[in-house]
Amino acid sequence: MRILYIDVDSLRPDHLGCYGYHRNTSPNIDAIAEQSVRFNNVYVSDAPCLPSRTALWSGRNGFHTGVVGHGGTASQPFIEGSERDFVDVFGGTGWMSALKQAGVRTVTVSSFGERHSAWHWYAGYDEFYNTGKRGNEIADEINAIALDWLQRNAQTDDWFLHINYWDPHTPYRTPDVYGNPFENDPIADWYTQDMLDRCLDGFGPHSALEPHHHTDLDAWKHYPRLPQRLDSLDAIKQWVDGYDVGVRYMDDHLGQVIQALRDAGVYEDTVIVISADHGENLGELNVWGDHQTADQFTNRVPLIVRFPGITDAGGVDDGLHYQYDWAATLLELLGETVPDNWDGQSFASAFKARGTIERPYLVLSQNAWSCQRSIRFENYLCIRTYHDGLKDFPEVMLFDLDADPYEQNNIADAHPEVIAQAMIYLADWHAEMIATSMTNVDPMMTVLHEGGPFHTRGIADGLIERLNAMGAHDQANRLRQRVEDQ
Repeated sequence: MRILYIDVDSLRPDHLGCYGYHRNTSPNIDAIAEQSVRFNNVYVSDAPCLPSRTALWSGRNGFHTGVVGHGGTASQPFIEGSERDFVDVFGGTGWMSALKQAGVRTVTVSSFGERHSAWHWYAGYDEFYNTGKRGNEIADEINAIALDWLQRNAQTDDWFLHINYWDPHTPYRTPDVYGNPFENDPIADWYTQDMLDRCLDGFGPHSALEPHHHTDLDAWKHYPRLPQRLDSLDAIKQWVDGYDVGVRYMDDHLGQVIQALRDAGVYEDTVIVISADHGENLGELNVWGDHQTADQFTNRVPLIVRFPGITDAGGVDDGLHYQYDWAATLLELLGETVPDNWDGQSFASAFKARGTIERPYLVLSQNAWSCQRSIRFENYLCIRTYHDGLKDFPEVMLFDLDADPYEQNNIADAHPEVIAQAMIYLADWHAEMIATSMTNVDPMMTVLHEGGPFHTRGIADGLIERLNAMGAHDQANRLRQRVEDQ
């Protein structure tokens, strides 16, 4: 069995043609999707990068691994203590370890482990190729290694090749000579002046007033695809174009990988999986070009699975799934048993029968930029905020994703009965997590006790100063009041 896993950092599904996007961002992915099952409601349990990849590669959510943030204690796995075996839990039961035990040669082309000091993430790999730029690579630098590996190894059997592209992640660094294929294509019609005005009335890291967070603006002059400010619809178009160009550039290079499989004569019998570590907010909740919330756009990811002999006719799965449910499913499809300590649940029988087995609800987590837990069920997303990450988030938000797909209207006050149901789900989930944890620690509480989300610690005064300097005195005063009230 040959398995190609394409892992695209910050790739949101609704900017792919096969998910209905109006721009031609992904012709190669779209072609693969025609012979694949496309999953519409797959979510990472923990966002963003380090928590999500830790969860997928371990089969366990952040509550159980201990990894829910990007810094501080909760960016490292729980210490196993005196009961630790000669091999730790990642080496014993992780996704790659399970594949390796099944006789699969496991390989990654990625700098992710170094970017986040995620040394536990390497567990179970036979080969790993660090592309060396800590996530600042562009796709041709990734392909230089990936294509060489395929040229040498594609015709061997029983391999899993993970290729990690970064191009949709800010700063948008697709080479200038690539141009802008979307220069004459309009952006989505939900971007309006009214929407922008509401964003400019807000505040916080990566908001419309300060889309580059607290970094030196001179540094961003090296990235002409990013506007300095988001103060007009033209600037929004430039920003969205930059993201979409990154997606298209990545897709072009994915096409080269697919051609390499064809040239080796193994394309027809290679399993191809396309997904992401998280999505990306492009204005939703006033977050621009980042992944700071536990919402539809940060936690929902694409999942496209081409499995010869099962998905040849294509299809769609609308069920609610965690991303690591697919990892469990792959193990079962290979005839392996899902490790007992996994939170991931296989749906292999339904996948093979082209049916759907879904979870009744999902609980989603964010603790790097804010502290939030969200409940995704039916057509709703309910977000409970424990630390606002220096943004103007209320304690509870509720969105009807069918009627309001871009999270523009918080309907929490109008639907207390829906909020009540969501809180029951959250309480049930929390009780289950505590009962099945190897520790008595809720890692989100660790984040809160250490001063809140890593990326927003100690920056409030500087943000208030910059808001005042740009004349946004009302926003500065509101932020100061929120900080004082915490």
